[in-house]
Amino acid sequence: MMIGITGTPGTGKTSVAVELERRGYRVVRLTDTVRPYIIEEDSCRQTLVVDVDRWVEEFEPLDGIVEGHLAHLLPCDRVVVLRCRPDILRERLAPRNYPEEKIAENVEAEALDVILIETLEEHPDEQILEVDMTNLPISECADRVERFIRGDLPPSYGSIDWTEYLETGR
Repeated sequence: MMIGITGTPGTGKTSVAVELERRGYRVVRLTDTVRPYIIEEDSCRQTLVVDVDRWVEEFEPLDGIVEGHLAHLLPCDRVVVLRCRPDILRERLAPRNYPEEKIAENVEAEALDVILIETLEEHPDEQILEVDMTNLPISECADRVERFIRGDLPPSYGSIDWTEYLETGR
């Protein structure tokens, strides 16, 4: 079974994946798989443009967890979408030395549910679990992911709403 852990940068994907790896799961980080598919690199914005279609087409399915903000585009059996309140996400991204434009772009993508919408376009409802990581400890998220993998936690999404942030900026 291939499980995707996806979300906007800064939502906690890597931290959760590290915890699941510590618990014995095989984890593949998508950043380690996209290098051959990079078609453009913008060092000023710290961005890579990836030939996503070719990458998805050539990705070898695996038994384990794939982690990265493009994981939902793969033919996963289940997908966990990590979320974070936009103002907290901004605080998490600031120490990464991203240009302000990139931080704003990611915060807006989170506020507009971009990754969740893309996930819904690629996967049936019963394959998706959305988790708010704003205040959730990494270990508790990993527990939820394990329960979702086993089928002990039903799919769930759509209850996270950042409309207030869009209206007020906080």
